Amino acid sequence: MTRRGFLTGTVKAVIAAVITGVGAVAAYFMYPAGMRARQPVYCECMEEEALPKKGVKRAEYRFEIKGRQMTASVYIVRHDGGLYALSPVCSHLGCIVNYNRHKNEFICPCHGGKYDEGGNVIAGPPPAPLSRLPLKVEQGRVYIGVMLPQTAAAA
Repeated sequence: MTRRGFLTGTVKAVIAAVITGVGAVAAYFMYPAGMRARQPVYCECMEEEALPKKGVKRAEYRFEIKGRQMTASVYIVRHDGGLYALSPVCSHLGCIVNYNRHKNEFICPCHGGKYDEGGNVIAGPPPAPLSRLPLKVEQGRVYIGVMLPQTAAAA
C-alpha cells in the first residue's frame, strides 16, 4: 500500500465516521427514544380527602418495574389557587429535597439549593426548577403521572 493510498483511505474513514456521528445526533434529537409518543402512567397516590387544603404535603406512590414493587415520593402542593405535584429530586445532582414549613421552601441538604413553593430556584446551584409531575383526581382518588420504562407497569 502506498502512502497516498493509506492517507486517502484514512480521510475517507474519518469523513464517514463524522457523517455517521452527525446523523446519529440528529436522529437522537429529532426522535428521542419515542418519548414524544409515550404517555404518563398514572399511579394511585392518596385519597382526595387527604389533599392539602393549603401548603405542601409529602406523599408516596407505588409502581412496578420488571416484577419489583417500587415506592417513590412526591410533594403535593396547593398554592395560589393551584394544585400540582412536584418531584422531590433536586435538579442539581439528583439529591432528595426536604420541605421547610417555616420558610415555605424546598431545601436540598447536599449543596444548599433552595426552591420556592412553585418549585422555582431561589438560591444555590440548581440549574432548573423542580419537575412538575402530572396530577389528576378521579372518583375520590389522586393519581400521579410518571414516565415508566416501556416494560414497567403501574401498581
